[in-house]
Amino acid sequence: MKTPSASWSALIGLLLGLIACQPDERGLVVGKIQQASDLATTEFTVDKIVHGTKTRKFSWFLKLSEARFLAYSQATVKTGIDLGQIAERDVEIEGKRITLRLPPVKVINFSYPPAGFVEDSLISDPKAFLNKISLDDQEEFFRQAELDIRNNLAYMGVVETTQQHTRALLTQLLRALGYREIYISFQSDALLIDPVNVSGEEEGND
Repeated sequence: MKTPSASWSALIGLLLGLIACQPDERGLVVGKIQQASDLATTEFTVDKIVHGTKTRKFSWFLKLSEARFLAYSQATVKTGIDLGQIAERDVEIEGKRITLRLPPVKVINFSYPPAGFVEDSLISDPKAFLNKISLDDQEEFFRQAELDIRNNLAYMGVVETTQQHTRALLTQLLRALGYREIYISFQSDALLIDPVNVSGEEEGND
């Protein structure tokens, strides 16, 4: 039969052992999650109608002609979670229960290739009387269309879809590691995307 002092010593030793193991277990989980970073991505295709007009006036009140332009385009957007940013402080483990706090969704790649632009010749009237839509005009229409897509990505459901995909992926991974209660949240529901100025040159982060 153990004396009270011996029991307390054993209990303290056990608690110290658990405390010592906890960072190692969190480190293992963080490492496994970071390895899955390339898989925690989602790809979207956004259809965009591009339209514009160019008006020629005789004076400020008399319109001579109006040239119209209409085309169809597609943007490909890849979003994901930068799992490389996860630190041990973002992981809480209690037995078979684990809680994760993940970084916000960000746009990893945005592609708007000119090869995918298709002009609607039935509606477009690029050479109206004494008026013409030039290639520079068309480039400006497409540049504004790209900005419009970027500015509205946050309202297209890409954040929710990417979060759901990431939750499903990490839940499967963590169950394979033996966890039964899995809680995953995000630092923010905002969408991180590098800004683009009106000239079309990226101001993105390094």
